[in-house]
Amino acid sequence: MTRSDATDRLLDRFRTELRDLAPAAVWAHGSLGGGDYREGISDLDLIVVLDGPIRARTLWTVARLHARLRAEPLVAKLHCSYLTRGTVDGADRGHLTWAHEQLFKRTVTPVTRRELHTFGLVLEGEPPGRLLPPVTDDELAEFVVRDQRDFWRRQVDRAGNWTQDVWVDLGLVTHARATVTLKDGRLITKREALELLPGLGAPVELVADVRRRRYEEPGAPAQEWTDRRAELTRGYLGPAIDRLVAAYE
Repeated sequence: MTRSDATDRLLDRFRTELRDLAPAAVWAHGSLGGGDYREGISDLDLIVVLDGPIRARTLWTVARLHARLRAEPLVAKLHCSYLTRGTVDGADRGHLTWAHEQLFKRTVTPVTRRELHTFGLVLEGEPPGRLLPPVTDDELAEFVVRDQRDFWRRQVDRAGNWTQDVWVDLGLVTHARATVTLKDGRLITKREALELLPGLGAPVELVADVRRRRYEEPGAPAQEWTDRRAELTRGYLGPAIDRLVAAYE
């Protein structure tokens, strides 16, 4: 895990700005929680649990909080969902979220919830086990199949997505992680996913491309490779997702 003063400074500043909201807990999940964090590449995936309900004043306070962080390095990578003690249950429930430099609502998925229980990093307050309902193996598997079938398989057909690094990286890694979760219920890191992908039939050059940009030398690929990479990714992921879904539906 590569984490330097810039990451720690942002997290400390964020927690300081949260004081007006008096959070019951602040947790990290994703790469930071799982030990595969790469500064400047990985997102800072956070969860804040508040004591009281989210009202209009809460929205204003959260918006102001994130506005005050605007000049901090890495702030564009900071994503945070705001739950309350009364709304922590229900993976289909939408929660106030700051991501991509805007406020909106989104769910805290069963995968995120299992991450929090398994390796969530407590930055402040109570641990996930005291506030967050557990996720059963059936709930987790059902979500993973649905995510592969209803989201990722449909995205494969949208050719324009796959010229972008983020789609290639997430599509491949998410599929490998889904495969392991459905097989034995485990959650794995992105590094582990990249190690498994060749054995799952992914083109070796694709995996090497993702690994290089994540762990070695990030940089924009040449246009010729971008186009070929898109074809290779779609050609692999479409049939691979179909096989996985058919095996576990």
